[in-house]
Amino acid sequence: MPLSYNWQRTKNVPYNLFGNKMLNRVLFQRMDNSPLIIFRIFFGILISLESFGAIATGWVKRNLIDPTHFFPFIDFEWLHPIPGNGMYYYFVIMGILGICIALGLKYRVSMIAFTFMWSATYLMQKTAYNNHYYLLILISLLMCFFPAHRSRSVDVKLNPTLEANSMFAYVKWFIVLQLLIVYTYASIAKMYGDWLDFSMIKVLMQPRKDYWLVGELLQQLWVHKIIGVAGIVFDLLIIPALLYKKTRKTAFILSIFFHLFNSIVFQIGIFPYLALAFSVFFFDPETIRSIFFKSKTPYVPTVLSSPNYRNGLLMVAGLYFLFQVLLPVRHYIIEDDVLWTEEGHRMSWRMMLRSRTGKGNFMAIDEHTNEIYRIDPKNYLTKAQLRKVYSYPDFAWQFAQYIKNNFKKDNKDVAIFLKNSEISINGKPYKPFIDPKTNLAKERWKPFKHHTWILPSNP
Repeated sequence: MPLSYNWQRTKNVPYNLFGNKMLNRVLFQRMDNSPLIIFRIFFGILISLESFGAIATGWVKRNLIDPTHFFPFIDFEWLHPIPGNGMYYYFVIMGILGICIALGLKYRVSMIAFTFMWSATYLMQKTAYNNHYYLLILISLLMCFFPAHRSRSVDVKLNPTLEANSMFAYVKWFIVLQLLIVYTYASIAKMYGDWLDFSMIKVLMQPRKDYWLVGELLQQLWVHKIIGVAGIVFDLLIIPALLYKKTRKTAFILSIFFHLFNSIVFQIGIFPYLALAFSVFFFDPETIRSIFFKSKTPYVPTVLSSPNYRNGLLMVAGLYFLFQVLLPVRHYIIEDDVLWTEEGHRMSWRMMLRSRTGKGNFMAIDEHTNEIYRIDPKNYLTKAQLRKVYSYPDFAWQFAQYIKNNFKKDNKDVAIFLKNSEISINGKPYKPFIDPKTNLAKERWKPFKHHTWILPSNP
């Protein structure tokens, strides 16, 4: 993927395989690179805080050290946490890489290394799944190819020939398009019954009733209505409002309030601050330069030109964003309601939409002797994993495979059943969930198809 920058002016290409002058003007005009430079600094600081914070808050211990069994993304079972205290060192390295990124020290190597390490962490366990972790992978991937080290970096200090005060506009528009996809799908996903009648907001706020000063306020119906409507409207309109000059400042102020509210009430890590950091791409580059880099040489526009990798970039970028647009809607081609089945939920920007609890009994039956074994998941799993294994079908399936393989070590072939399986979604009455007659040990997982052993949501 030839995305490295050629800083010499290239031949003007007004018409070619991928369009005309308009496309060139939008994506390949040069602009001041101050937004990208300051975003690199913010980004590096935030991912460093995320990495060190995961250690300080016990997240690493709870999810990557204490468990004796892990639930990786299906087909990534070969990814395992480093034994012992290895994951502490792993996250320290990621924290250091974040500092290097902020400083622009060996930027490209640091960015690529962090992307691989963070992606591996994401894939090796999903008990603590968060949409924001997935977004961090995508932004990190894009940043690997962006020239964010061309100014105000140690790399430039060591090699002054790297320095530049401009970038192609596609850097900005790729970030904007990625955010537009995220926020738009997040808004659309909220347009369903439990959000529109505000019952889901009530579920979200109940654990926060003991919050100092605002706990009782957050239990009020009128507050739930404001939060519910604001969640849909904000996600749907914030990107267009930031792009439109007349509404930009107001949208930014509302964005600060919205994301600080989420940070305080929901305690969702660095995402609210990362979302605010993205704002630098919406303001005029000269404004960003004058605020953060007063001594930086202003960029003077030159003749419009396209880089020699233009067509290749557009082809790869087109495929990337097509994937980003299609993946979140895959649940529409899968039978039944994704809120019930969870099939197609992850990586679809379906944020804070449901609360699931489940119960049931795992049973293993020796296929040769018919001997019955009662399986108590408490003997294998942490409390967080227990909550998932009864209420999420992929967790139940993976646990069945794990139990089957354990019996195989003793040369026993067993069938695994989940009896009396029931789940409650958003505090509603329990309903039967997993077919008790299905041998989960023999079922295959189909990532883009419905699993018939998940009982219908409306039988």
